[in-house]
Amino acid sequence: MAATGAAGSPGTAVSTLRVAVLAGGRSSEHDVSLSSAAAVRDGLLAAGHEVTAIEIGRDGVWRRDGSVVSVTPGEGLAGADVAFAALHGPYGEDGSIQGMLETLGVPYVGAGVAASAVCMDKVLFKDLMATLGLPQVGYAGIREEQFAEDPAAAIGRAAAVGLPSFVKPAHLGSSVGIVKVADREHLGAALRVAFSHDALAIVEAAAGGVEIECGVLEAPTGERPRALASEPGEIVYQGEFYDYAAKYTPGAMELLIPPRISASALARVRALALRTFEAVGCEGLARVDFFVDGEEVLVNELNTMPGFTPTSVYAKLLDASGVPYPTLVDRLCRLAIERHARQAGRRN
Repeated sequence: MAATGAAGSPGTAVSTLRVAVLAGGRSSEHDVSLSSAAAVRDGLLAAGHEVTAIEIGRDGVWRRDGSVVSVTPGEGLAGADVAFAALHGPYGEDGSIQGMLETLGVPYVGAGVAASAVCMDKVLFKDLMATLGLPQVGYAGIREEQFAEDPAAAIGRAAAVGLPSFVKPAHLGSSVGIVKVADREHLGAALRVAFSHDALAIVEAAAGGVEIECGVLEAPTGERPRALASEPGEIVYQGEFYDYAAKYTPGAMELLIPPRISASALARVRALALRTFEAVGCEGLARVDFFVDGEEVLVNELNTMPGFTPTSVYAKLLDASGVPYPTLVDRLCRLAIERHARQAGRRN
C-alpha cells in the first residue's frame, strides 16, 4: 500500500450497523452535502449496513421521509448505532451538529466539537499553525466591524500580507465568496464580498507552485501509527484559482495521482498532513491541502468533512491508497463507535 501508516483491515467486521446519514444543512453547501450523503448511503449499503436518511432543510428542520424528526437529549437518533453527518460548512462542519450529537448520546463520524470549530475558522486554524511553527502563507484576519470603523487601517493590514492575495469568508468552504486581488485599490471591494457571507474575512498571500491534497484516515484502536496519510494528489484546473466552478463542474478539474512533485516534497506533504491532523485534535478523517513549490511545502487548510462522493478528491485519494469506498465508510462508522465507547468508559 502506498501510504504512510498501515491501513489495517477495515471492513473485516461483518456486523450490520444502523447508520443515520445526515444531509443538506443550512449552509451554502446544502446541495454539495446532498450529493455527498447520497454517495455515503450507497457506500454503506454496499458494505452491508442499514441506512436511515435524515435531510436537514435550509430552514434547519430535520426530516425523515418528509416527516419532522424530533429528538430528546440522551435518547439517540432514529434508533441508529452511529450517525454519519455528511454536512459541509457552517451548522454542519463547525461543531454545531457535533455538539448536538454529543447531547443525544450518538456516536458520529469525524472530528469532535473543538477540532471541528477550529478547522472551520480559517483564521483560528492558521493562528494555531503559526503557534506550532508549521509552514504556511502569510495571512491576516479582518473583522467586519474593524473595516466599518476604520476602512483605511483594515485595508492597510490586508495589503501588508502582499499582493496578489485572496480574500475569503473565514467560515465557508467550496471557494464560496473568494476574490483574487491584484492591487490595493480592489481590497475594499473584495472585503465587502467576504463580509456579505461572514463577519470575519481572511486575506491570504498568493502562493506559487501547485496545489496538492492529502487524505488522512484514522487507524482502528490499538494500531500504530495512529493514522494513514494517503497517496497525495495534484489538483489541475483551468483559470486563475481553484474556484467553485472548477470544483463542481464535471471535467473542470483533473486529479493527478501521484502528483508531479519530487519524492522528498511528497514525503513532506504526507508527514505534514499527519502532523496537522494531530495538532488540531482531529479524529476519523480529514483532507489536508497544500501549496508545493519545488521543495517548499506550505499547509493551506484542513477539511474535517470533505466532499464525499466516490469521485470526490478524498475518496479518490484513499482508493488509490488501498481503501475502496465501501470499506472507507465502514471504517469511519466503526471508528466513531470505538471513540464513543472510550469516552463513555472515561465518564463512568
